[in-house]
Amino acid sequence: MAKVTRDDVARLAGTSTAVVSYVINNGPRPVAAGTRERVLAAIKELGYRPDRVAQAMASQRTDLIGLIVPDARQPFFAEMAHAVEQAAAERGKMVLVGNSDYADEREVHYLRAFLGMRVSGLILISQGPSEHAAAEIDAWDARVVLLHRRPDAIDDVAVVLDDVGGAQRVTSHLLGHGHAYVACLGGVDSTPESGDPVTDHVTGWRRAMGEAGLSTAGRLFKAPYNRYDAYRVALDLLAGPDRPPAIVCATDDQAIGVLRAARELRIDVPEELAVAGFDDVKEAALTDPPLTTAGSDREAMARAAVDLAIGEAENGNGVLTHRLRQFPVALRIRRSCGCDAEGD
Repeated sequence: MAKVTRDDVARLAGTSTAVVSYVINNGPRPVAAGTRERVLAAIKELGYRPDRVAQAMASQRTDLIGLIVPDARQPFFAEMAHAVEQAAAERGKMVLVGNSDYADEREVHYLRAFLGMRVSGLILISQGPSEHAAAEIDAWDARVVLLHRRPDAIDDVAVVLDDVGGAQRVTSHLLGHGHAYVACLGGVDSTPESGDPVTDHVTGWRRAMGEAGLSTAGRLFKAPYNRYDAYRVALDLLAGPDRPPAIVCATDDQAIGVLRAARELRIDVPEELAVAGFDDVKEAALTDPPLTTAGSDREAMARAAVDLAIGEAENGNGVLTHRLRQFPVALRIRRSCGCDAEGD
């Protein structure tokens, strides 16, 4: 059976191949409603399937969006990747996902691979300082949208949260329960860096403690971002003689590890230990007790990142209307902090 071509569709619809192309690609020129219906009917009748490879070769762009995340196994990154995929699908795009595994060389590997595929947009959730990634982006002269984290080395458009303000707010909420102080479970890297959300969460904790006239000395503890390693750190911390009355964690995954350690040590949460996290992953509402945390509209962030990546946030002259989109953070109040009622 002969392959159905765009010419066949045009003949059956009684129009030109150019108009068929406009219908398939939703532009660049408008098509009258009646003509569009005839073209779509012809496509359905003939079973025509566009040659996406040929289209990509002609336009030097594909219908793909590249997304690089540090670790898709972590709930926050998994939920963000899903939100990006949904936003991309609404715009007729597909998403390729690569895991950097918090390693420079893998981040650069995926940058080269995705940019080499001529993706129509690339979204990077950076794993660290990213000097090598910055050099790669410059070499390709590509626009890369930073999501969640904006390292100093990369001066590209970004979609981020008010991480400092959010962490300050959740820490102040814990202090409002009358605790003598709040300890912080931060990341393993002690080097301050602008644009690192975990470092910003620690900064927010420090600000809230300072406003309350409390010292942070000896009250910051390092732990990896995942629940399994945070659980081991929490076991030592909670079993020690100086167990804190309250802990704010840089990520919800860490907080879930703390809750597990507290249960194993028979420490009542929140009566003997108040716990709060950051990210508002879906699982936070299902922990025992449900986890107080801070989060934002992940779907809105994903839509903003996709629009920036494919150029839909540009004005008529091809200039971005916003190079930085910062989303506010809301407090999700649940029982792990000591509150009886849940809410924002």
